[in-house]
Amino acid sequence: MARIRVSVLGPAELQVDGAPVRLTPLTTRLLVRLVAAEGEPVPVRRLHRDVWAVAGEQPHQTGRHRNDVQKRVLELRRALDPAQNGDGARVLRTEQLLAAPAPETAYRLVLAPDELDCSEFTDLVNSGLLAPPASAADRLAAALGLVRGRPLAEVADEEFALPLIRRLTALRETARRQLIRSRVELGRHDLALPVAERMARERPDDRDVAELLGSLRDRLRERHGQELLRQPFPGAGDLVVVRGDLFDQEDANLVVGFTDTFDTATERNLVISRESVQGQLVERLFRGERKLLDDRLQAGLKAFTPLRTERVRDKPRGRRVRYPLGTTVPLPVDGRRVFAVAYSRLGNDLVARSAPAELRASLDALWPAVARYGMYKPVAIPLIGSGLARVVELDRTQLLLMIVESFTAHCRREPTTAPELRIVIRPVDLERTDLSALGTFLRTSRHGGTGVTTASGADVTTASGADVTTASGADVSTASGAAADTGTGSAGSGDGGAQGRW
Repeated sequence: MARIRVSVLGPAELQVDGAPVRLTPLTTRLLVRLVAAEGEPVPVRRLHRDVWAVAGEQPHQTGRHRNDVQKRVLELRRALDPAQNGDGARVLRTEQLLAAPAPETAYRLVLAPDELDCSEFTDLVNSGLLAPPASAADRLAAALGLVRGRPLAEVADEEFALPLIRRLTALRETARRQLIRSRVELGRHDLALPVAERMARERPDDRDVAELLGSLRDRLRERHGQELLRQPFPGAGDLVVVRGDLFDQEDANLVVGFTDTFDTATERNLVISRESVQGQLVERLFRGERKLLDDRLQAGLKAFTPLRTERVRDKPRGRRVRYPLGTTVPLPVDGRRVFAVAYSRLGNDLVARSAPAELRASLDALWPAVARYGMYKPVAIPLIGSGLARVVELDRTQLLLMIVESFTAHCRREPTTAPELRIVIRPVDLERTDLSALGTFLRTSRHGGTGVTTASGADVTTASGADVTTASGADVSTASGAAADTGTGSAGSGDGGAQGRW
């Protein structure tokens, strides 16, 4: 038996065994007219009137009209049954209507639901309306995927087609609205939005549709919250930039910059500033228990060899044991990790200092620890180097690009480091950070280039066209061409506050 597929949810199409079959315009109208009858027999005289668009009765032409219809019926049967297996007569049946004053020949189109797209569409929608959200979304999306345009397009203005067209149109609207509801119930507002947008384009004066679209957009904006950018990383996970506070990222591991002595004392801001991310760590995540933080740091540092120990007379305050820059201690906190990474040196004068090359090397040492101990959770990092660490050679845009470029380079070797790199930028820093330069980097990196400042000294241009200098010591300018921010602050390390149509 041949596999027959008749499609009328758009321009009429006939396929037999997966191959399209070409029909003449009159035979196509005959096929669509029979579909519009929804399985009921249609007398020859009515078929001729509707298919040939003949006005009124023409009794003297009855024989000729019968011959015209029979020729098209024969053509359609041959199209339905190219192998002559009897499928043509099975699908397009001849019947005699006995209720008329005299017996009258009629033709009936008999198709299974999977042989006629509008029947399959109706079944899918009706079952989807009664299904739980996930099943409903699947069935309704499949039903709407069958729609290619106006139903019964070849006879859309004919009176005989209006009942089926109206039913299918109403069913489509119901399906779209329920699909939106189902996707919202599943938390997939992003998938519901395109459906609502298409409805709004087709019905620009429908206030209900406009309100529905507006509510979806509001929900999506609420979901994004302080999110400023989200884009797939070349090779691994997502890059996300958010405005806010590092310590509010409760679903992510955190990166906190330390000095090479891993000091935690904030009394009178003499060693570590309370305003720094490092200084806030005790209060924000360790509930003020500095000894608990110190114990975990010291336990983790046992795995590393110190560089040297300062004499008391040279460094009377703070810790005196120095570790290599890039030393990273994973601190367990409430089921996640805080990665304490040394990226600046705390001088004996209690001023933290770092340089671009040292910052880049510290970042490059950080990611392997994240990959090993991060439990494949998102990792959130502040705009490291922008505050009291005094990486004055680089502005905030260049620091942002360095973080991204370092992570990208690592993920080329180990793509399963983290599902998301989240860079948290304080509101005060945002106006001095050119996110368009980040977009340029992501586009060019996908095509094999970097287009961004690197520690090796490659030439760089931001999206605004201004040169961005390298981390190896060339002239420095911001994305707008202004001089780099030198940063201010008291002794200590860290990055400033953590606020970081039918």
